[in-house]
Amino acid sequence: MVGLYESLLRPLVFQLEAELVHDLAINLLALVECSPGLPQTPYSHPGLEQTLFGVHFPNPVGLAAGFDKCAKLPHVWHHFGFGFAELGTITALPQAGNPKPRLFRLPGDAALINRLGFNNDGAEAAAARLRAALDNRPAPIPLGLNIGKSAATAIENAADDYRRSYALLATLADYVAINVSSPNTAGLRDLQNAGALTGIITALRDVELPNGHPHPPLLVKLAPDLDDAQLAATAEAALGAGVDGLIATNTTISRAAIAADAPHASEKGGLSGRPLARRSTEVVRRLRAITAGAVPIIGVGGIFDADDAFEKIRAGANLVQMYTGFVYGGPTAPRSVADGLRAHLAANRFPTIAAAVGTGG
Repeated sequence: MVGLYESLLRPLVFQLEAELVHDLAINLLALVECSPGLPQTPYSHPGLEQTLFGVHFPNPVGLAAGFDKCAKLPHVWHHFGFGFAELGTITALPQAGNPKPRLFRLPGDAALINRLGFNNDGAEAAAARLRAALDNRPAPIPLGLNIGKSAATAIENAADDYRRSYALLATLADYVAINVSSPNTAGLRDLQNAGALTGIITALRDVELPNGHPHPPLLVKLAPDLDDAQLAATAEAALGAGVDGLIATNTTISRAAIAADAPHASEKGGLSGRPLARRSTEVVRRLRAITAGAVPIIGVGGIFDADDAFEKIRAGANLVQMYTGFVYGGPTAPRSVADGLRAHLAANRFPTIAAAVGTGG
């Protein structure tokens, strides 16, 4: 099926504008979301299962934030083999995002460039939608909700903006991810500095959730463009403020890994896919060393197959996520990665994924 998608379907799909295809896919998947009679059992295996920050993951392959931006499809992603899904990015205020066109394919590099700008219909709408969808019908896999700063909110008011989203969404999430690393909202990456990040985390921890609901695990998503000193300072601030995990990485503004004359190389926005793989793995490895394994790490960036995923796991990632690899690999790619990880465990005599984490030096 992977070969059929890559040889026949993908060339046809790639003739259409990238964001149009994405929107069509979301609309088609909404039909699956509205079909509660479909199988609800996620793909799992004893060697792939993990419990991290109190959440059970049936397998370590997740959907990265950015695909289901408005959190419309909580019951869909396990059908592709995903073991968890991160929905969003959701902002406190509804926003249209940046002007179109804003999503570009680079097939020769197996990459995407996006400058979407957190287009979504806001935290209040997302919360109402999720509450209705999950009422008496839990999601088959863990759901992370990724929150970002509204573009209209001044940077000095960022903590209050995140707090508003968190207060609406936290009771619906298995974990919440703080996005301070997208390159497509002006000033957002400045929130990775220790003082600003600590202020945001503290503001969220101080929210009183209804009916004494426990706070979900809190993770921070970091940029690949931080240097070693910045990365250490940001990670140490996050740990000091009590986060439960880190996500490495968001998209990159660097174009060093692609040719200057590659199609769309000059477009502004975040680059994802294969050109990001090496740097995101380096960041995972660095974070593992900085934190000494104190918190779980989700590795994301350039994962197309099980070799890519296993490299990130051995670098220190407990879980991995796909986005661009899902776009290029098609519907069977997540299950293929999970199956391939089982083969890697057997070949390397690791009884479980947890046993392989961080063994790559």
